[in-house]
Amino acid sequence: MNAIDRTPADLLRSALAADPARPLVTFYDDATGERVELSVATFANWVAKTANLLQDDLAAQPGDRLALLLPAHWQTAVWVLACSSTGVVADLDGDPSAADLVVAGPDTLEAARACTGERVALSLRPLGARFPQPPAGFADYAVEVPSQGDRFAPYAPVDPDAPALAFGGAGELTAADTVERARKDAARRGTGSGSRLLSALPYDTWEGLSAGLLAPLAAGGSIVLCRNLDALAPEALEQRRKSERVTGIVR
Repeated sequence: MNAIDRTPADLLRSALAADPARPLVTFYDDATGERVELSVATFANWVAKTANLLQDDLAAQPGDRLALLLPAHWQTAVWVLACSSTGVVADLDGDPSAADLVVAGPDTLEAARACTGERVALSLRPLGARFPQPPAGFADYAVEVPSQGDRFAPYAPVDPDAPALAFGGAGELTAADTVERARKDAARRGTGSGSRLLSALPYDTWEGLSAGLLAPLAAGGSIVLCRNLDALAPEALEQRRKSERVTGIVR
């Protein structure tokens, strides 16, 4: 990626400029059989729409804290990059009562109600489908995001040296620190341009978010993100490794 990239959103912009058509995130849920593949361009479009939702409809400001109560999922990856695009701090598994706004999945709705700010709910159903019945007190992401703009421009430049990422409120990383750590992780794992890293780790730790999104993005690689991988037989995992041209596995 570009040496001057200092935020995760910068990394995505560089990936988009280099090769928009290549796969970036391939997501599996082995409990449901779901498989979704997003090119760099498609992923960036979701990020732009979500960033517009954050900045305009949810009125999020740079420095605001967003509690992200979601599993490792392609839509979670979108939210992490949307936060980076707007200067909002993405707090993975953060305390919703201490957050300015919250994004939750179907299993974390009750915990998310502790947030007194804006609340967004994701069904996490295949193909980004809506909730059958919208949860009371929440905006349904699948309803709100399609009408958002396909291009995003922040009202104010994002400061690379401002807080950008946290894990359950335990310390913070700036955007520049995040990019630097991701590059180091990629180098340590031998992840480079064209690499395909399969990760089954949750996103609630640095290791999981790095392996399952940030390090491959920083290195010009791609991600095979697997939820509920334990449901997969060893021979099926080996078949996936071959069919997806996986170059490394983290689980």
